[in-house]
Amino acid sequence: MLVSLHVKNLALIEEAEVEFGRGLNILSGETGAGKSIIIGSVNLALGEKAPKEMLRENAEYALVELVFRVEDEEQERLLGEMDIFPEDGEVIMSRKITPARSVGKINSETVSASCMKKAASLLIDIHGQHEHQSLLQKKKHLEILDEYAKGSLEEKKKRLRQAYQEYQGVRAELAQAEQDEGGRERELSFLEYEIKEIEDAHLAAGEDEELESAYRKMANGRKIMEAAGAAYELTGGNGSATELLGRALRELQSVSAYDGKLGELESQAGEIDSLLNDLNRELSAYISNEEFDEETFAGTERRLDEVNRLKEKFGGSIEAVLKEKEEKEARCARLRDYGTYLAQLEERKEKAEAALRKISGEVSKIRKEYAKRLAGEIQAALVDLNFLDVRFAMDFKETDGYTANGTDDAEFLISTNPGEPMKPLGKVASGGELSRVMLAIKAVLAESDRVGTLIFDEIDAGISGRTAQMVAEKMNVIGKSHQVICITHLPQIAAMADSHFLISKNVVNSATISNIALLGEEESVKELARMSGGVKITDKVMESAREMKELARSIKEKAPDT
Repeated sequence: MLVSLHVKNLALIEEAEVEFGRGLNILSGETGAGKSIIIGSVNLALGEKAPKEMLRENAEYALVELVFRVEDEEQERLLGEMDIFPEDGEVIMSRKITPARSVGKINSETVSASCMKKAASLLIDIHGQHEHQSLLQKKKHLEILDEYAKGSLEEKKKRLRQAYQEYQGVRAELAQAEQDEGGRERELSFLEYEIKEIEDAHLAAGEDEELESAYRKMANGRKIMEAAGAAYELTGGNGSATELLGRALRELQSVSAYDGKLGELESQAGEIDSLLNDLNRELSAYISNEEFDEETFAGTERRLDEVNRLKEKFGGSIEAVLKEKEEKEARCARLRDYGTYLAQLEERKEKAEAALRKISGEVSKIRKEYAKRLAGEIQAALVDLNFLDVRFAMDFKETDGYTANGTDDAEFLISTNPGEPMKPLGKVASGGELSRVMLAIKAVLAESDRVGTLIFDEIDAGISGRTAQMVAEKMNVIGKSHQVICITHLPQIAAMADSHFLISKNVVNSATISNIALLGEEESVKELARMSGGVKITDKVMESAREMKELARSIKEKAPDT
């Protein structure tokens, strides 16, 4: 549930904090007092785009912070999959907005707007003032059904999407394959040319590294020989290290008999003299054997250029070139036996289509089973909302072809008057009726939904009288199993509040500021009177407001817990 909302420097709000309770939380106030800012601030905290004009004038930044208490184990598990872990059972979502940028955080860690929206979808469901208009779109109807049946549909819809992708892939391959004969011959000729080009090169794994090593050695031959010759001279001949070391060895030999320590040094000098002589002989052999061959160098350079050209053309390494050759040979084989290749593709397409048809049928069957139950529950909820002779159903047709969502083209049908045939919802219902239909749908979905908090922004638009009373009672029922936050202008709905908040607007130091306050019992009655009676609140209006509050209390006590 949503524990609290903290808003700072947002539009008309300088700073406000609201602590929401369980059950039905009502927000009321005069037009223009800032009720919409409350919903707007919640949306901002949950990742919606932040318009610059929402920042309060002359403020450096705006801040919105929501604190949720997570009490459902499944919610906690799903949040954990997003690496979001409640701290002391709470999740804190905040958004700081400056003229240049905005930063969203969950439990003090910066996250993207998409992450905030995904996390929010697990915790809260916001029904905006105009969302019921989405019921005019048929695709929304199927989304509602799938949400209702998600427990049985989720895995099958995943398989459906996979089957559709496979089917579309093989169709695309088949369409590509069904090209004209001239194009096939041209492709075959080009492939054969490239295969021969690779074959003629007789590439061997690791050859490029050996060639590069040999090329570096030959390209630096003069430098190598000069260095080797100098080393040879320094280790042999007159004045060389060998000559000097020999003299040192002879000096030690002449006195080693007088001191055992000098004997050890004489032995070391002898080993070094032997090693130095070996080094000098090996340098001599290296110089004698290494001769620069212009023809060999040119051949190595040509071969290295050829290997590098093929590597650059076919993948960057000899292994990639050889793999490319295998793939081209396989493609050539298909093109040479094109009839068999097309037949195999056609067979794959038929199998993919059969699998797609099967899973589409399974999904459709589940949808139709749940559609009857959903329509029945929505119809019952509509009766509770003063649609006395309503009939509600879902009509199914098949799409022209396969889609990633199956073959169902479904829409809601409704009849609100006796004797009238059922017609598509979007062609029959008025704005007020659509609003109640959406409330009925939300009420039904709430029973199977793990989202703990529902927010309704003026879902009561276009209704009054007995209908308003029945909408209030339905809100009360939803509030038994969910936390509901509702902005309303109807006293019948406000009277049902478990917690009633008043949003007011005042002028302080020539600046307009919105405030929000929790009302006590008598304050709530006065607000109901204002909502009922307008500018002038008479004793009769106050008495009517008290009766309304008492009636609501009686209804709440009689309503069964869910």
